[in-house]
Amino acid sequence: MLRMRQICLVAASLEPAIEELCGVLGIEVCHRDPAVARYGLENALMPVGNQLLEVVAPTQAGTAAGRYLDRRGGDGGYMVILQTDDLAAARARIDGFGIRIVSEPNHGDYVGMQLHPRDTGGAILSIDWNDGDQSGLDGPWGPAGPDWQRARRTERVRAMTAAELQSDDPAKLAERWSEILDRPLAKDALGRPSIALDDAVLRFVPAKDGRGEGLGGLDLAVTDKAAVLDAAMGLGCPIEGDQITLCGTRFRLI
Repeated sequence: MLRMRQICLVAASLEPAIEELCGVLGIEVCHRDPAVARYGLENALMPVGNQLLEVVAPTQAGTAAGRYLDRRGGDGGYMVILQTDDLAAARARIDGFGIRIVSEPNHGDYVGMQLHPRDTGGAILSIDWNDGDQSGLDGPWGPAGPDWQRARRTERVRAMTAAELQSDDPAKLAERWSEILDRPLAKDALGRPSIALDDAVLRFVPAKDGRGEGLGGLDLAVTDKAAVLDAAMGLGCPIEGDQITLCGTRFRLI
């Protein structure tokens, strides 16, 4: 099993980003993790169906997140967090490639490994495992708190179906992620390199927005597209057809 369980965005200021995301997408904060303070950060997590959308923001100077904001010119995508049911096999593969691990959160029932972006390219890739009943898609997930399910709101959006990673050489980046994840590389209907996960797709596209390599966009399965677009228009968010921009990230409504 390999799921796209969580996506992390980074913002210069947390509360405005939360207000925008919740106001447009109709989602709700389920948890704020005080443990991220050790990295000079604050955060909030919001369920999108059975997945989690996180925003982090620096609370002090000199953080990795702050440097990332400077490098990419503002708010945007930060991390792709996948859930596996075999962390040992993933760890052995990562070690075999000589990929550095920048952080290994371990809370007993939740264990993760965040890979060094210079070794993976694209974005921070984290491969994590959680104990407990995972037979359903709404199983326990440590970073989201003990009762994240209570905050699910699906009146407007119900799932994140794709993450879009941009690069000057998307084919090369896709090959690297395919190798790391041990998942076959394919092409989507538009000929773009892609990797299928169990519940979503990783898509690799050219960087055309002047912000360089990174996590540039997400696809959302929507329940009420009109409500999302109306809310985005009301807040003055950039809109282009069925695509809106929130927290410096392209959200494609499908």
